[in-house]
Amino acid sequence: MLPTPSMEDYIERIYLLIKDKGYARVSDIAEALEVHPSSVTKMIQKLDKDDYLVYEKYRGFGLTPKGKKLGQRLVFRHALLEDFLKIIGVHNEHIYEDVEGIEHHLSWDAIDRIGDLVQYFEEDPQRVEDLTIIRNRNRD
Repeated sequence: MLPTPSMEDYIERIYLLIKDKGYARVSDIAEALEVHPSSVTKMIQKLDKDDYLVYEKYRGFGLTPKGKKLGQRLVFRHALLEDFLKIIGVHNEHIYEDVEGIEHHLSWDAIDRIGDLVQYFEEDPQRVEDLTIIRNRNRD
């Protein structure tokens, strides 16, 4: 079963917490996702059932290899979309919210093509400058 956008948000947050702190607590996840701890517990149980993490009541949880792989991919997707929006000139104050709004609505094929485009621009800084000239011309 494919993860829902909500499941992806949890897996991404759990992956980042474990990467940054070495562990993820229900309270940390609840705070980061702005949800109630009881909602986190329900989702953790669902992610355990779907083999994205291993949950032991009162002992904590950790990502399975399947969950870790997906977490890495979701973090990559988020960073790639941020890079893409920066390259095309989206203002910094909009980037996070825009990425949150679009990341679950794109296929992995679209993500890969955006990756190709980001690579195209990063390989030659003149391309980014040319795009900036076009963007500025279109603003006038």
